[in-house]
Amino acid sequence: MFKQSALPDTPPPSALVFDSGVGAISIAREIRRLIPGLTLHLGIDNGFYPYGNKSEEELRPRILEQVKAMMAHCGADILIVGCNTASTLALPQLRSTLEEPVVGVVPAVKPAAGASRSRTIALIATEGTVNRKYTRELIAQFANGNRIINVAAPELVQLAEKKLRGEAVSARDLEPVLHRVFRTAGGDQVDIAVLACTHFPLLRDELEQFAPRSIQWVDSGEAIARRVRWWVDELQLTLPGTPQPSRLITSAADRSGTIAQAFREFAPLSEPLAPGS
Repeated sequence: MFKQSALPDTPPPSALVFDSGVGAISIAREIRRLIPGLTLHLGIDNGFYPYGNKSEEELRPRILEQVKAMMAHCGADILIVGCNTASTLALPQLRSTLEEPVVGVVPAVKPAAGASRSRTIALIATEGTVNRKYTRELIAQFANGNRIINVAAPELVQLAEKKLRGEAVSARDLEPVLHRVFRTAGGDQVDIAVLACTHFPLLRDELEQFAPRSIQWVDSGEAIARRVRWWVDELQLTLPGTPQPSRLITSAADRSGTIAQAFREFAPLSEPLAPGS
């Protein structure tokens, strides 16, 4: 069922990291750190960005369409859905549709529940993820009696992208979100915050710096990288010593160059998916 890179003249093993924006960088960095020889293609549905304020009825078919097109375009061996919204909406359908293995990202509720001493956890996410049935079921299954304070923080997406443009993120920028975490009912007991959007780990340093007290900030990036490593071994993919050039695949033209600039550390070749866009 799954593809293998066995012949010497086949392209080197690669994975597609899919997202609506540049938050997938946090996942891609962890994969690059753990599996440096795996080539990463970066599939960005900028033509429908942001996902967080759109309905499930709009998003699910769009995600399936774009992922299938991008996988066909780059020929990746593994798909990583580097977006909590897309994962919570479309993982079962993607796994039933694609031949390649699919790795999704979901809020790190289970490890947070196992690590919390105060048994009070803040789940920081976009409005869509906070309110989605999938998230409620995840909490019911894995919170293990811990109190979960849901914190909708859609502004962190824009602040993460601001940081990637080289602009500073200040205490004033983060104050409304930190107020929702620490000044809400039960916030004084929070000892772990789950960063439940792939954009949010990009702001970890600033969140730690400006938080009123020290807590643990957790995300799914390292766990996702370990799962990808497992699939590389399972598929018996032979990795080169260094990765080959990446592709930056966008669903709409990156006319301002901001997406390419954000992903510059991966030195990708930019390729709009839509012909003539």
